[in-house]
Amino acid sequence: MSTLQLKRPLAVIDLETTGTNVATDRIIEIAIVKVFPDRSTQSKVKRVNPEMPIPPASTAIHGITDDHVKDCQTFKQMANEMRQFLDNCDIAGYNSNRFDIPMLVEEFLRAGLEFDVSHRKFIDVQKIFHLMEKRTLAAAYKFYCDKQLENAHSAEADALATYEILEAQLNRYEALKADVDGLAEFTREDEYIDFARRMVMQSGVEVFNFGKYKGRPVRDVLKVEPQYYDWMMKADFPLNTKQKLTEIYHSMMLKKM
Repeated sequence: MSTLQLKRPLAVIDLETTGTNVATDRIIEIAIVKVFPDRSTQSKVKRVNPEMPIPPASTAIHGITDDHVKDCQTFKQMANEMRQFLDNCDIAGYNSNRFDIPMLVEEFLRAGLEFDVSHRKFIDVQKIFHLMEKRTLAAAYKFYCDKQLENAHSAEADALATYEILEAQLNRYEALKADVDGLAEFTREDEYIDFARRMVMQSGVEVFNFGKYKGRPVRDVLKVEPQYYDWMMKADFPLNTKQKLTEIYHSMMLKKM
């Protein structure tokens, strides 16, 4: 039986949100199950006041209403606590590489806090599931753990189920390495600049991954059409995308000096 080998804590996260748009939606519940190298766990679950109405379509999924969160802290008020809880942790989740982590980073940026991801490993349990079996969290829980997922879309229940699935995947697939480095590499996607994947790396060059300049080097576009930078900064892109674009833009300006 394979058991996940940890060099440092692994934070298994799950978010419930007002919607799926990283740039405009907000977190309304966050659960973090922190698994330590000695197998002990510590959980933190928080409801969050999103400072915006929760759409009925979202409430229909997770059951959280405006009344449930109206007296809760905003993310900005709890951001430092969350950042400290995640300190020195690698991060795992279900579809976390494409949703939970980008959404979390965006909330930290809105709160005026930098959340350094450069030295963290990310494990996406959904990616393992799709790569090994080619399907929702409830289905994965039934398939790997032979259990029915109770309280689906309760953030803590989903995060705990995700961790159980990860352990079951290690037992099922001998080819999987039972350590964070190996699993992070297995679930790694194409190299990207920003979490929304509006810019990606191709042969060591930053390239736009959307719109009329898709496939074109970012620096070449900004040289020829510098107003494109202004347009992106004013448009409805995630703060993380704007941050990374600004880093590229400023590096270009420094080379001109």
